[in-house]
Amino acid sequence: MSTSSPSGNGPGVAERMGFQNEMVVMEIGYDDDVDEELRGQIESHVGTGLVNEDSDEVIDVVLLWYREDDGDLGDLLVDAIRPLADDGFIWLLTPKRGRDGYVEPSDIAEASSVAGLSQTSITTAGTEWSAARLTSRKSMGAKR
Repeated sequence: MSTSSPSGNGPGVAERMGFQNEMVVMEIGYDDDVDEELRGQIESHVGTGLVNEDSDEVIDVVLLWYREDDGDLGDLLVDAIRPLADDGFIWLLTPKRGRDGYVEPSDIAEASSVAGLSQTSITTAGTEWSAARLTSRKSMGAKR
């Protein structure tokens, strides 16, 4: 039996995931299967709406919804890194085990490594989604 809320989206989930007031959050991979409750909590916590991938703002956090058949994860992660602030991070949200679109942890690890990212934590992000926090390796150096 789980000790968290049934949905994984209990009070404080956005705070637990490291979202802070006035952060700029870019969303990639939005579709009709995303967790709308989680999205709403993040928007409420940061105090503004999520920006889309066409934004030219410097991004604090990328919220990347990814399913097994969404294309090359490594390429998507490389693209997600580009607008990130130097101390920014990515929350990679993937369907939980047994759900359509499930992504093997080894695939996430391999794609993260190729993109120069390290997984720093994982969490439940709702009844259908798991989330992996990915950050740049210090060896990546300065952005262009």
